[in-house]
Amino acid sequence: MLSTFAQDAAGFSVALAIGALVGIERERSKGDGVLRGPAGLRTFLLIALTGAVCQRLGTVGIVLGGAFVGLAALASYRATRRHDPGLTTEVAMLVVFLLGILAMDSPPLAGALGVVVAVILAGKSQLHRFTRQTLTTQEAHDGLLLAAAAAVVLPLLPDRTIDPWDALNPRRLWTLVVLVMAINAGGYIALRVLGAARGLALAGFFGGFVSSTATIAAMGDRARATPALLRACVSAALFSNVATVAMLGAVFAALAPSMLRPLAWPLALAALAVLVAALLVRAPADGSTGAGLDHTTTAPGRPFEPRHALAFAAIVSVILLAAAAVHAHLGDAGLHAAAGVSGFADVHAAAASVAQLVSAGSVTPEAAGGPVLVALVANSSAKAVMAWMRGGRRYALRVLPGLIALCSAFALGLWLA
Repeated sequence: MLSTFAQDAAGFSVALAIGALVGIERERSKGDGVLRGPAGLRTFLLIALTGAVCQRLGTVGIVLGGAFVGLAALASYRATRRHDPGLTTEVAMLVVFLLGILAMDSPPLAGALGVVVAVILAGKSQLHRFTRQTLTTQEAHDGLLLAAAAAVVLPLLPDRTIDPWDALNPRRLWTLVVLVMAINAGGYIALRVLGAARGLALAGFFGGFVSSTATIAAMGDRARATPALLRACVSAALFSNVATVAMLGAVFAALAPSMLRPLAWPLALAALAVLVAALLVRAPADGSTGAGLDHTTTAPGRPFEPRHALAFAAIVSVILLAAAAVHAHLGDAGLHAAAGVSGFADVHAAAASVAQLVSAGSVTPEAAGGPVLVALVANSSAKAVMAWMRGGRRYALRVLPGLIALCSAFALGLWLA
C-alpha cells in the first residue's frame, strides 16, 4: 500500500513539475492586455494534473479528459487566431496532458520529455533565426536526406549476406554510408559554428573525416604556395590522421564491435602519437596559422556529398568481395595481402573488409590486428608520397615522422595487447 502511494506521489509530482516548466515559459511569452494569451502557468499545471488523474481513472477518464483538453485547445485557437495564427500553445496543452498521463507510469521519461518540451518552447527565437537565417536550403535538404537514409532506407534493407563468401551485408554497408554522411555533417556543423578563426588545425582535423589523404594534399598545396605556413600546414595534415584513427574506431564499432576490445590499445596509442606529433610541429598561436584560410577550405558548399558516401560503400563492397575471395583461397596470408593492396586506396575500406570478415566469423578479432596494421602502413605510405608530390620535400619530411609515429604506436599497441 505504501509502495503504491509512493509511486502515485512521484507520478503526480512529476506531472505538476512538467506543468510548471511549460506553464512558466508560456506565462512569460503570452503577453499582456488585449493580446494576452489564454493559457499560462495555472492552466498548464491543471492540464498536467488532469492527465495524471485521468490515468488513474482509467480509459473513460483519459477519453473524457482528452476530449476536454482538445476542446479547450480549439477554443484557445479560435480566440487568438487573428493576432496569433500559430498552434504552439494549443499543441503544448495536448502534449502536457499526455505527459501527465505518462508521468504516472514512467516518471523519469515523462520528466525528461517535459524538459525537452520546455526547451523547445523557450528556444523560439533561436530556432526561427537558425531555420530562416543560418540554415541554407542545401543544408536543410541534406539534413532530410540523412534522416531518410537512417530512418527510412536502413530499416528496409535485409540484415543478411547476399554473396557466396558471406561478405556483403546490405544493412551493414548502408550503415557505413549513413556513418560517413553523419560524420561529415558533424564536421561541417562544427566548422560553421566555430568558423575559420581556429586555423588550419581545425580544417585539417575535420577534413580528415572526409579524406585524410586529400587533406594532406590540400595542405601541401597551401604550404608550397605560402612557405610561412609550412609548420601550420604540417600540423593540420597530422591532425587529419587523428580523424583517420577515429573513423577506424567508428568502422569497427559499426561492423564488428568485438574488434574494439583487442584493438583498443592500438587505436588509443596511435591517436595519441599522431596528436602529440601534430602539437609538436604546430606554429605559435599568434593567429598566423589561419592566414589565407579561405571559406572554401573550411566550409564546403554542403554538409556532405552523398556520392562520396556511396562511392565509399561501393569501394568497400568490391574490397569485401576481393578480400573474402582471396582469404578463402589463400587463408590468413591472403588476407594480409588484400589488406595491404586496398589500404593504398582507402584504409577505412580495408579496415571495413577485415571487420566484415570478423563479423562473419571467418577471422577472429584477435587476428584482425595484423591486416589492419598492414593496411595502415600502406595507407600512410600513400600519404607520404602524396605529401612529397603536392607539398615538396620540406613538407613531406615533416609529415613523415608523424605518419611513422602513427604506425609504430599502432604496432606497439598490438604487441601490448
